[in-house]
Formats: sequence, C-alpha cells, structure tokens
Amino acid sequence: MNDQMNDTTNDTTNDQASDTERQAAIAVVRRAIEEVQGRGDFGVYDELFADDFVDHTPQPGVTADKAGVRTLYGALRSAFSEFDPEIHWQSADGGLVTTFKTYHGIHTGDFLGIAPTGTTVHFESVDAMRVSGGRIVEHWGVGNLLSLVRQVGGLPSAGASI
Repeated sequence: MNDQMNDTTNDTTNDQASDTERQAAIAVVRRAIEEVQGRGDFGVYDELFADDFVDHTPQPGVTADKAGVRTLYGALRSAFSEFDPEIHWQSADGGLVTTFKTYHGIHTGDFLGIAPTGTTVHFESVDAMRVSGGRIVEHWGVGNLLSLVRQVGGLPSAGASI
C-alpha cells in the first residue's frame, strides 16, 4: 500500500514538473512571437534564440541558423508594415511548442521581388520550436506563402481560370 502511495506521489510530482516545463516553454515562444516578430525587438531575439539554433525548414535564400532566421524576420518586417502575429493556439510536449498563428500586415516594401502594393495581407503559419534552458534551439515550420504571394499580386487568385 505504501509503495502505491509513493508511486502516485511521484507521478503527481512529475506531472507538475512537466506542466511547469510546458508553460515555461510556451512563455518563451510566445515572447519571441510577440516581441521579436510582432514588435521587431531584436535584442529579445538575441536573448531568446540559442547561438547554436537550427532551423530545419529554412526559407529560400536564408541560412538554417540564428543569423538566417534573423534575416528572415527582418525581411518580413521590412516588406510588411504593421506586421502583427495573432496567436490562435499553442500546445507543448515538454519543451517542444507548437503554435498556430496568423500574420497580418500591409505590403509596403519589396517582397520576393514584388514591389509594394499597399495591400492589407494575412497568412497562416504553424511552427514547432524546441526550447531548452530557456532558449529556442530548433524550429520547424510551414507558412501559407502561396496565399501571401497571391494577395500581393505575385500569382493569379485562387478563383482564376486557366
């Protein structure tokens, strides 16, 4: 009987530790999204992204490291004024945080060779970021860039005929 009580106590302690780890990881990723992507605070970027960070799904033309993602974030903020991420939900498994969000902005700068159009845009993204020691160490992501390119006139709209 006493062994069963100890096992239950250990399970509860482990669940609390896991929940604490998940909440801490979500807080790090949320801060990166809101303060770096949303406000352009690259001092926070340097604080939150590990020096040995790896992006497993880099965008064309940028490196798969911390410098490459900084370049990507800067390019998006330059191409789209009022760049604002809207987090719909986040979930964590240990230090691995998955986020579904929509980015909003106004196309006021060059984007993939497309001149500014002044168009208000939005596009969805799902990412997974691994947090270790309070820093983001890995990233995987998928963004709906086809929708974004269509919105700024880079491709025919979804309803266009051949």
